Amino acid sequence: MQIKTMAQFATENKEPEILFWVGCAGSFDDRAQKVTRAFAEILTTAGIEFAVLGDEEACTGDPARRAGNEFLYQMTALQNIEVLNMYGVKKMVTACPHCFNTIKNEYPALGGHYEIVHHTQLLQQLIDDGRIKMTGGGEFKGKRITYHDSCYLGRANGVYEAPREVLESLDGQLVEMKRSKTNGLCCGAGGAQMWKEDENGDKRINVERTDEALETGAEIIAVNCPFCLTMMTDGVTGKEKQDSVMVYDLSEMIVRGMVK
Repeated sequence: MQIKTMAQFATENKEPEILFWVGCAGSFDDRAQKVTRAFAEILTTAGIEFAVLGDEEACTGDPARRAGNEFLYQMTALQNIEVLNMYGVKKMVTACPHCFNTIKNEYPALGGHYEIVHHTQLLQQLIDDGRIKMTGGGEFKGKRITYHDSCYLGRANGVYEAPREVLESLDGQLVEMKRSKTNGLCCGAGGAQMWKEDENGDKRINVERTDEALETGAEIIAVNCPFCLTMMTDGVTGKEKQDSVMVYDLSEMIVRGMVK
């Protein structure tokens, strides 16, 4: 795949259909990089002309703000907004609910007004429009799949149906956890918890959530967030179920089941 940056589009005096905001995890985390590649492959197959910012993309500032460092948040946010406005960006997509929530709900206060969708929403739209064609079945046909609602996509932004409709296209059997949708349970990494030491307690949050997922008898845990991907994978590994239960981002599942 040859993925252009916004700078390259600008030198050609062209604009992409959409900007793919990759995010820190999608850029630097080995596991999340696979999600970035999968989603980029989907966009390419669907014939969508997209760009990334590359080196000009900085952290949205979400972890800094959640941890209480408002100054650092505003500094990074204003830097990003300056770059986005310079390129005249109007429409964006991201595979990270944290980036999605921050750009959608918090950047406008600093002068950053953009239309941004989460990748599960765009996947649903592409499937509905026929721009992504599924093979019908594939390796997920008939398998028990449970879906974990991430906090920033679910309760913070009310996006529950799009990811589930995407999963329906895989012909699997969706089994819900006892706590799902508006009653979903955090994976344990949100609110900058990813970067702090555990507090005293009887059980890690990600272990609690993994137990709920395993109780469904699912063979696959589907997630939509790089943090959730890490936490649920760690939980499954801690339970020594990594050989029988797989944790995937939705884009990784779609890229395996679509017509290429």
